[in-house]
Amino acid sequence: MNELKFEELLEAGCHFGHLKRKWNPKMAPYIFKEHNGIHVIDLQKTIVKADEAAAALKQMAKSGKKVLFVATKKQAKEVVAEMAKSVDMPFVTERWPGGMLTNFQTIRKAVKKMNSLDALMHDKDFNNISKRERLQVQRERAKLDKNLGSIADLTRLPSALFVIDINKEHIAVAEARRLNIPTFALVDTNTNPELIDFPIPANDDASKSIAAILKHMCEAIQEGLNERALDKDAQVEEAEAPVENAEEKPVEKKTRARRPRKSDDAPKAEAEEAPKAE
Repeated sequence: MNELKFEELLEAGCHFGHLKRKWNPKMAPYIFKEHNGIHVIDLQKTIVKADEAAAALKQMAKSGKKVLFVATKKQAKEVVAEMAKSVDMPFVTERWPGGMLTNFQTIRKAVKKMNSLDALMHDKDFNNISKRERLQVQRERAKLDKNLGSIADLTRLPSALFVIDINKEHIAVAEARRLNIPTFALVDTNTNPELIDFPIPANDDASKSIAAILKHMCEAIQEGLNERALDKDAQVEEAEAPVENAEEKPVEKKTRARRPRKSDDAPKAEAEEAPKAE
């Protein structure tokens, strides 16, 4: 896993916070200074917190767990979607569907409906229905795909949430906290870092800043996935090894000499003693 460099974060503008009048006092430990009425984030602490978060995400990926990325703000949508796809993780970049975590079964029903519409559209009889009905089906399918297409493969609750801008995604954070799902997030100077399990102090408004942090997180996830694949290969080799040894064991038993039993020696001893009795 590559280390975050101070210069890269500085160049990406990760240190820019909000105006002093908009700050949250609970972010004080992560603020370096105030400059021209704007708070400056301490990038040394950003690096420390980012490494902690990356290590945790790596272990989750190694265990085969899913991390749901959430970012509905304009400047974060494309970056998050691209990064999440690169490590095969689910993401939400459109409107957060209320109850997605706390009412997950309903969301799964909507995903199943989307799949059933796919099957209907590929059916040979689909063209036989009226044009109006076809348009209705296509529009409904497009709407479901826009909101839920990126989580179609999420068959169970995610093991963690990675959020960009916890003020905007406060509903997602609240649902995760209610279900005790670990949360990772970029926390700017106008947020409350105590709501997040793994806060990363950084600018959550600039796309370059978001990309710099997410790149580090996704590299850690990819390492975890690679280690998981290696562990699986090693387990397969170990599982095949005993089968080969089991085939060799019967051969060794056949060549092994048979030891005489006491019961076999007894008749011989009686036979030898018989002539002496005469």
